[in-house]
Amino acid sequence: MKLLKLVRDDTNIDFLKWRTWAFGISLLLMAASVGLVATKGLNFGVDFIGGQMIRATFTQTASAPVAELRETVGSLGYGDPTIQRFGAENQVSIRMKLPEGADKNPELSNAMAEKITAKLKTDHPDVRIDGVDSVSGKVSEELFSKGILALVAAMAGVSIYIWFRFEWQFGVGAIWSLVHDVTLTFGLFALTGWEFDLNIIAALLTIIGYSLNDTVVIYDRIRENLMKFRKMEMASLLNLSVNETLSRTVMTSVSISLPLVVLVLFGPDVIFGFSAAMAFGIVVGTYSSIYQAAPILIWLKVGSHSFVPSDDSGSKAERIGEGFGAQP
Repeated sequence: MKLLKLVRDDTNIDFLKWRTWAFGISLLLMAASVGLVATKGLNFGVDFIGGQMIRATFTQTASAPVAELRETVGSLGYGDPTIQRFGAENQVSIRMKLPEGADKNPELSNAMAEKITAKLKTDHPDVRIDGVDSVSGKVSEELFSKGILALVAAMAGVSIYIWFRFEWQFGVGAIWSLVHDVTLTFGLFALTGWEFDLNIIAALLTIIGYSLNDTVVIYDRIRENLMKFRKMEMASLLNLSVNETLSRTVMTSVSISLPLVVLVLFGPDVIFGFSAAMAFGIVVGTYSSIYQAAPILIWLKVGSHSFVPSDDSGSKAERIGEGFGAQP
């Protein structure tokens, strides 16, 4: 049985030809992302700005009327609620941002909760309020700071791992590509105004893991080729390495992207931000592995002298590298 392959094994694409343009465009997009976050800001969810969560059960129905609840609570003037099923199909959690001034005057928060629960009982006689939980501004700030700390720690750990497994230049390339992916994702949420909550932090951590995996695969092949083909010009060797791993990269990206696209288009609203961040992250993560992590090795002057060669395969390198303009 012949295996399905989206990319031929003998591809000969000159990726590194566009490395300068790609790097310049990435720098512009990163600068734009930082500018958007600084000027427009992020639309923080309840997790990061404080708020209330009301848990309710509809005792007379098999499934909670989520759409009706969104209209009911939204009509009170406190903003759009975040509603998701909580446990059984007839149980929901309703999350609301704290009203302005609630940090200094807790009565405003209590009044909002009482008004929402009263409206629920009026419009839905079978509703049972199971609990009202409040997240203060102080707790939400702590959640945000710990979430950012988790991102920084993950990227630092990745760079240290790459540094010890390969060489310091590879560690710099890996950390740069991760900063690139995370920065562009922040920019996407600042541009679109999508809600930024703990789910997005989880998505960013997942993106870091995916991007690292893709980068390590390419770096492994680069290291092998550096030991085998000592006479090949560096850009040609990087092109060869990327082409040799291209089939695996495309297959992995497509297989992960397909369910994420379905979730973005047809999934529930509560996981839209997570799905959108993941789908976007897969694209930029694949791009950065090829056009950020690999080309930076040229500018950092990585060469075959960094590794102990396994054999002298210069003549073979010349033959394989002809398509990329290898120099003897």
